[in-house]
Parts: sequence; C-alpha cells; structure tokens
Amino acid sequence: MNKSVDNYLLEGCRRCPLGGTADCKVLQWIPELERLRTIVVECGLTEACKWGVPCYTFDDKNILLVSAFKAHCSISFFKGSLLNDTKNFLIKPGKNSQAVRSIQFTSLGMITKLESNIKTFIYEAIEVEKAGLKVNFKKHSEPIPEELEKKFQDDPILKSAFESLTPGRQRGYLLYFSAPKQAKTTVTRIEKCIGKILNGVGLNDKYKSKQ
Repeated sequence: MNKSVDNYLLEGCRRCPLGGTADCKVLQWIPELERLRTIVVECGLTEACKWGVPCYTFDDKNILLVSAFKAHCSISFFKGSLLNDTKNFLIKPGKNSQAVRSIQFTSLGMITKLESNIKTFIYEAIEVEKAGLKVNFKKHSEPIPEELEKKFQDDPILKSAFESLTPGRQRGYLLYFSAPKQAKTTVTRIEKCIGKILNGVGLNDKYKSKQ
C-alpha cells in the first residue's frame, strides 16, 4: 500500500484550508475509507495518490478513485458510464457527468453489504480498460472557460466536485471565471475558488477557513 494514501487517511487531502483539522471531511469517514481501500487493493489494482486522493490504476491507466465528501464517501469509476449496472448502484456525481459514475456510502455496514457488487464493478472496469473502450463525450450545453476545462482535465476531483454543485452555483462560478479578458486573471480566480468548490459551496457562500 502507498504511503501517500496512509497520509491521506491521517491528515486528509490538505487541498483546502480544512485539511488536517477536526472539520476535514476525510477524517469523518476513516473506517469506511480504510475498508474501501482494502477491497480495491484485493482486486489487484495499483495504489497511488493523485489530486490529493487515493487513485487506483491498472497498467498505469486510471480505474477509480476513493474519496470523501461531507455526506458520504465513495468509489468513483473514471469510465463508469460504460459499466453494466442493472441494479442502479452507480450514480452521476453531477447531472453533467458523462463518464464518471460513483457508488456512495454512508456507513461501514453498507460497504460490507455491497462488497461483492463493488468487486464486480472493479473487475469489469479493468476489462473495460483492457479492451480500450472509450466514452463518447458530448459538448456541454453551458460554455465553460478554456482555462477551467484545462483544469478539469488535469484534476478530475475538481471536475467531479464542480459537477456536484447545484446549477445555480455552477452558473455563478462560470460567470465569474468568464468575466476577465485576460487568461491569467481567469486562472487566478479559478485557483482561489478551488477550496470552495471542493467543499461544495457557492461563490458567495460563507466558507470556513483556517485562522
């Protein structure tokens, strides 16, 4: 197992001001995250830490993420839309999510109950990658600044968090990011808002940070 993931379970992702504090969302789900970690590793995936969260790969290809949110922890499959989900366990992180699909957990008992289903999805996700299957992406109905698109490509956790926001909050950020005439100003605005987005709050919402 990866030492960076060990640190994640001890201190959180530390990508926002709440990291390492009692309010860190990661630290609210340690037993559940540890169990998910064990299940995934048992399926033969390679463990790493990318974008501040546990990421699991097969032949250097990203298969899934294990992460924590305020109301749940989850396993998120990068190509989840290609998986066979007859029992509707997989959900979209946000209504605009085209590829990623997640299973959300709110208790250790829920993970134990669904363990065999979780492993079935993991093995299928590996086969999808072996077969080289691709997701056919559609263009977003709302314009997204090029700088934000680039950030999403580099940081799927941020993309997933943004897509999980309410439509109104998404629109508020998009208007704010699109307003500057210079790309460097847009990038600065995006960087300053990452903590808020990761914590599910809107542009003008109150946000608790380290003092």
